[in-house]
This record gives sequence, structure tokens and C-alpha cells, in this order.
Amino acid sequence: MNTPDLWNPPEVEFCFALANNSCPRKERPRPVVCAMYLVMIGAILMTILGNMFVIISIAHFKQLHSPTNFLILSMATTDFLLSCVVMPFSMIRSIESCWYFGDFFCKVHSCCDIMLCTTSIFHLCFLSVDRYYAVCDPLHYVNKITIPVIEVFLLVSWSIPTFFAFGLVFSELNLIGAEDFVAAIDCTGLCVLIFNKLWGVLSSFIAFFLPGTIMVGIYIHIFTVARKHARQISMGPRTKQTGSESKMKATSKKESKATKTLSIVMGVFVLCWMPFFVLTITDPFIDFTTPEDLYNVFLWLGYFNSTFNPLIYGMFYPWFRRALRMIVTGMIFHPDSSTLSLFPMHP
Repeated sequence: MNTPDLWNPPEVEFCFALANNSCPRKERPRPVVCAMYLVMIGAILMTILGNMFVIISIAHFKQLHSPTNFLILSMATTDFLLSCVVMPFSMIRSIESCWYFGDFFCKVHSCCDIMLCTTSIFHLCFLSVDRYYAVCDPLHYVNKITIPVIEVFLLVSWSIPTFFAFGLVFSELNLIGAEDFVAAIDCTGLCVLIFNKLWGVLSSFIAFFLPGTIMVGIYIHIFTVARKHARQISMGPRTKQTGSESKMKATSKKESKATKTLSIVMGVFVLCWMPFFVLTITDPFIDFTTPEDLYNVFLWLGYFNSTFNPLIYGMFYPWFRRALRMIVTGMIFHPDSSTLSLFPMHP
């Protein structure tokens, strides 16, 4: 044992060297810090660019101005805002273990984090409703899912999470019963979102488990109906199909593919955010003993969901790949480019 090391421990670095009650700054090897910045900056840039391409594509090309795509446009806006407003500051906090942006912005940042996460899953929930009518009640789909209905979906998706997030954080209802723990860890340069037992369960239930369960139930029903329709089509008469029957079959195939794509989007969301919300529920019951690095890993896994969504669109939506090609090559700056066709002439 090297005895002098016991008497001369390495000097602790603080977030604010001149502050009396500064938080200690976590020491990490420089290669680890560089790797973390590289991964997180890469994720932020991919999230910004990917969702920006989705936003530009749907907003610019008139052929994409459909109720479903307006929901997708709004969800891409949510992910884009997350990458600009939330992720950069979370990156610095996660790597440096310090918050340099003041107490008030800490609360605003936490509100935006909760709001955008909840808004995203609300969008997915309403997208599952859209798919339900498209597959299970296609004859009435045009009358059921209209622009005014989408406007109501968007109003609910944005307003409820906003009131929920800002109301909870600024009222500090989430801290009732955890005052002793908050006082014990309080220091200058700390920005953590702490939930007591009640709100750890309620917030996770409202923001994730309730809408997630609804979505899973809807998609299970959709797949059951889609399989039934496919079986009926395959078992139908082998005689020459009329034009309307061919059109119905092509439409059914198109809707099934769109449903599969949105199901993958939903599945990726659940896999990305499930660990974080399970941790949010369990952490108050284990006296907030979750390691900080584990919390950050689960948090960034959730953030990565906003990075994955445009990649999923690129893989499964041919219109997105064509729109992306036109954006990158500058074709969208040509006159009347908004009226160009993004869909093949034949199914």
C-alpha cells in the first residue's frame, strides 16, 4: 500500500471553483470524454438533419399533404426541437456532470425534456388511431380522419404535455416527500429531475405506460384485421379482377406497409424509452441510489429514438428517399418542384 496517497488524495475539481457550495466535477479519462462527445454530437447532428429532411419534405411537396403525413410532420418537429433545445445541454451535463446554465434554465430544460418526450408518444398514439381507421374501417377513413380531426389530435398532443410538464416542475409537486434528499445533494452546478414515489409512478403512467398500452392494443387489433383481410383476398375467386378490386387490393397492400412501418416506429420508441421510465418508477423506492452514469445511459437511449425515426422513414418510405434526393441535389429550388410526383406510377 502506498501510504502517502492516503494523506494526499488527488485534488477534487469543482464545477465552479469560486463558489462556496459548488458540486464536484466528475473526473473521466480524456479518451472517454472525447468518445462521449463524438457519439453524442453525432447523434444530435443526425437527429437535426434527419428530422429537418422529414419536415422539409412534407411541408414542400404538395403530394405529401395528407392527414397522416401532417401528424408525422408534427412528430418530426417534436424530435427536431428535442435535438436543438434539450440534447445539447443534456450532453454537457452528462459528460461534465455539471450544469453551467443557471437554476431557472435548469427548470425550463427539464420542462422541455418532459414535454417533448410526452408529446412524441402522444403523436404515436394518435398515429395508431389513424392506422386503425385506415386498415379496419377503410370505407369511412376519409370521413373519419380529416384535417379538423388532425388539428384536434395536434392540439391535444401539444397542450396536455405542455401543461403537465411546466405545471409539475414549477409547482415542485414532484419533490414533496423528497425534501431531505434534495437538501442533502443540493449544490451549485446541479440540475437533476427528481420524482417522489407518487409522481414517479404517475408521470411514467401518463407519459408512457398508458398511451403505450393503448398503442400496443390497437396495433395488435390492426394486425389481426390485416391478416384476416389478406387471407380473404388470397382465398378469393381466381377470376379476372375488375379495376375496382385491383385498386382495393393495391390500397390494402399500401396501408398494410404503412401500418408495418409505423409499428416499427412505435416498437423502437418503446424499446428506447422503457428502461428510462422503469428507472423513473423504481428509483424513489430504492432511495435514489441509481448510479448517475446508468441514469444517463437510459436517458440517452431514449433520446436516440428521435434519431432513429428518420432512418426508419428512409428505409421503409420510398417517397422519403425520393424527396431526400431532390433536397440534396437542389431540385426543390426549381420552379413548380412542389408539384413533382414522389410516388411510382404503378403499385
